[in-house]
Amino acid sequence: MQDNRRPIKSRSQRWATTLATLLIAHDVSPNQISIASIGFAVVAAAALVASASVIVSFAAILFIQLRLVCNLLDGMVAVEGGKQSRLGSLYNEFPDRIADTVLIVALGYAAGSPSLGWFAALAAALTAYVRVFGGALGLKQTFSGPMAKQHRMAAMTAGLALNIPESIFFATSNSLLLALVIIAAGSVMTCVSRTRIIAGQLARAESSG
Repeated sequence: MQDNRRPIKSRSQRWATTLATLLIAHDVSPNQISIASIGFAVVAAAALVASASVIVSFAAILFIQLRLVCNLLDGMVAVEGGKQSRLGSLYNEFPDRIADTVLIVALGYAAGSPSLGWFAALAAALTAYVRVFGGALGLKQTFSGPMAKQHRMAAMTAGLALNIPESIFFATSNSLLLALVIIAAGSVMTCVSRTRIIAGQLARAESSG
């Protein structure tokens, strides 16, 4: 399982290890943390759909970061806390897909381009499908970009941060649309990149066999 963990530098940060230790001590399961990530994503998405104002942008940024913290801590609690379970892999994947979808679709509506939002959400889900499909073939899963989950959330966060001064001075939301375009295009590129990596791994395995 550890070979298929997403490489995250924050795992070694003191704040992360402290939070993980606290959750383990209070017997919080990694599956509960994974479900909580959906809740934070839904709050951020609801805020985006409701308005693109300054306060809403700040709120959405906060809850997106809380979603990412959950994504970090669930794995730490599972592995470092010895709380792995048979259902762990299911809870590790499905909440991510739900959270990504509601956030990216909401970004589409907030940016005034719902169709692009749905397309970007589909492309983002396909990046995970390609990764997991490689694992199903017996290969090491690749978490490469250019638009992996952390990159999608970084692009969305940057778009929301830029939207704050834009909405104040120009009353527009072009920053959100730009972030959406970057996520959509980057996700398609990631699907292609990961597929090429898998094809290369299969070719090398065939030639060495």
